[in-house]
Amino acid sequence: MAAVYIETYGCQMNEYDTELVRSILLENKHQIVNNELKADVILLNTCAVRENAFNKIYARVGDLKFLRKAKKTRVGILGCMAQNLKKDLLINKNIDFTLGPDSYRELPKLISEALDHEPVNSITDLSEYETYSDIEPTRNNSSNAWLAIMRGCDNFCTFCVVPYTRGRERSREMSSIIEEAKSIAAKGIPQITLLGQNVNSYKSGDDSFADLMEAIANVDGIKRIRFTSPHPKDFPEELLHVIAKYPNICKQIHLPLQSGNNEVLKKMNREYTRTEFIELAHKMRRIIPGVHISTDIIIGFPSETNAQFNETASLMEEVRFDSAYIFKYSPREGTLAKRKFPDDVTAEDKKQRIVLLNDIQKRHSKETLERMVNKEYEVLIEKESTPISADQCQGKTDQGVTVVLPQDGSLKIGDIVKASIKQTTSHVLIAEIPTLSGVN
Repeated sequence: MAAVYIETYGCQMNEYDTELVRSILLENKHQIVNNELKADVILLNTCAVRENAFNKIYARVGDLKFLRKAKKTRVGILGCMAQNLKKDLLINKNIDFTLGPDSYRELPKLISEALDHEPVNSITDLSEYETYSDIEPTRNNSSNAWLAIMRGCDNFCTFCVVPYTRGRERSREMSSIIEEAKSIAAKGIPQITLLGQNVNSYKSGDDSFADLMEAIANVDGIKRIRFTSPHPKDFPEELLHVIAKYPNICKQIHLPLQSGNNEVLKKMNREYTRTEFIELAHKMRRIIPGVHISTDIIIGFPSETNAQFNETASLMEEVRFDSAYIFKYSPREGTLAKRKFPDDVTAEDKKQRIVLLNDIQKRHSKETLERMVNKEYEVLIEKESTPISADQCQGKTDQGVTVVLPQDGSLKIGDIVKASIKQTTSHVLIAEIPTLSGVN
């Protein structure tokens, strides 16, 4: 038995995978600790999407050198970075083993070998079948449960490393997902977030993602359902009608754009055009009144010209996203873009472009928040206090907007309350306590 400390970096799927890892370790009689100083083994569950993620991990491994020397603590790298770099990571003498995201069942074996001072090892086999559907994650969050409905990706966007780190697309059987959703509801967790690299590609027999969403919406006790991420290339209209039909399906959709220029989209292998994306966004707002649309955008993709960039800016002005995550392009090891396209947009051009798009988005996000003032929304409490004050708590609306509420000690994580919005900052909504009435 070993005491294991886990740190998680990256996306929601990594959060879910950490919950799977905890279950595997507990089943094998290991102990999960919340302090690295108490650990025999430290696991870093990693991301490989952006260069900054790699830099964080290398820096963290350097920070842990003193524990390896002073306490003989073992350090393992899990997840996408382990899969992407494979045995190259083991050149770093402060890493004891690496394990890819399809091989978590091998973790007890690697921990045993590391503690017995056996040679460092790397297991990074990709699977066409592994979905971990027989393992129920060990969840610590009492307001939201991640639920992976599929793993892997078949889209092969040229900038993206995911197909190489998480393998080919495979869906869980719908019956196993529904059983896990019922288990979540039985634990009193009010919200489920369905995860997949492209959820609208989900397929189980004759059942589509829209069928799955409708089935989960009918599970007793599930008060909110979110999902991420769909792909614009094959977003089904049927799904929009399901979202509009069920009050417990959140009216918020994350729809990654990446670029507003057709030539850049083609080089990215995104398989939709600028016009198709705009039409889809308008259709979403037409079918789902009040829906909030968020997006991802990459600036400075290889050979992106000023004119091409300006088309992304103009698309933002037309669609008016409620929020956006905007990133500078960085080449990822193993991707087609790194092999085929030189990273030739200058650092200065990338900086100027990201500042411009962030300015546009700040204006649109402010407009979104201002439209919500003097209206009532149901808010799911996620934090019983805030870093600013113990007299405030924090939650999210159905649309995914953060709300700060006064805390009199009665509001608990997982509660859903009705709040009247009185004002807004640049990022959050503010509600007042006399306007609150309990929903649950």
